[in-house]
Amino acid sequence: MSEGQIELLRGTLDMLVLKVVALGPSHGYAIAQRLQQISKDFFRVHQGSLYPALHRLEDRRWLQAEWKESETGREAKFYSLTKKGRRQMDAEVVNWERLCNAVGLVLRTPEKES
Repeated sequence: MSEGQIELLRGTLDMLVLKVVALGPSHGYAIAQRLQQISKDFFRVHQGSLYPALHRLEDRRWLQAEWKESETGREAKFYSLTKKGRRQMDAEVVNWERLCNAVGLVLRTPEKES
């Protein structure tokens, strides 16, 4: 992420990666590009954050990986969502929406005038 953008809350990157991979199997670079594209350049995930997240999600069996040829003709590790990963992503989306609603309630509370 660039300067001035907020730091992702712990676990948010995992949820976002799961969502992007749910759109279709992708390799790491394509996941980062898609996330940046969908977020209109807000999320710029660097390799130093993305690849540890991909490995963590694979270790948890939320993603599975397969080596295939990419669109450039080079071998790349393509990630796809597992059933366990789908359940995790769905649960995280529900929790995230609840968090956003609760934060919104607090932020919309009228302040007393001094």
